[in-house]
Amino acid sequence: MKVTEVMTKDVQSCTPETNLADAAMRMWDNDCGTLPVVDTDGKVIGMITDRDICIAAATKHQDIAGIEVGEVTTRQVQSCTPETSVRDALKTFERARVRRLPVVDDEGKLQGILSMNDIILHTGEERDKKGTGVSYADVMNTFKAICEPHGKASAAGA
Repeated sequence: MKVTEVMTKDVQSCTPETNLADAAMRMWDNDCGTLPVVDTDGKVIGMITDRDICIAAATKHQDIAGIEVGEVTTRQVQSCTPETSVRDALKTFERARVRRLPVVDDEGKLQGILSMNDIILHTGEERDKKGTGVSYADVMNTFKAICEPHGKASAAGA
């Protein structure tokens, strides 16, 4: 199964100039925990999470309406395309240790977002032709890799 078949297509985004209060409200209003950050051409240049906003609020000691997304955004973006297989997307989730991937076209423009939730909601107990082509065990192994404490993963790879 391809990412395009399970991804969320109606995605909110923001720009580097968006303030954190506005970004937080977009997340709240749309029941999501991350927003792709796009440039004026719609190309994904970063990701901002609800955690990024909380950490900025706690450490910058200023009103979050005065802090721009570009000051705290994650700029090392892992992404996939609509034609990526769900199995390959799971590998990207594991490698990058993230729960959401922006889905981009060949030019890097935002097409949607793929979350672990999207995959879980389309996964059957066993591999089958009707589902994502991945099993619950595949999904759990990805979650284990994502949730592994950072120090532990680094020590295991050494």
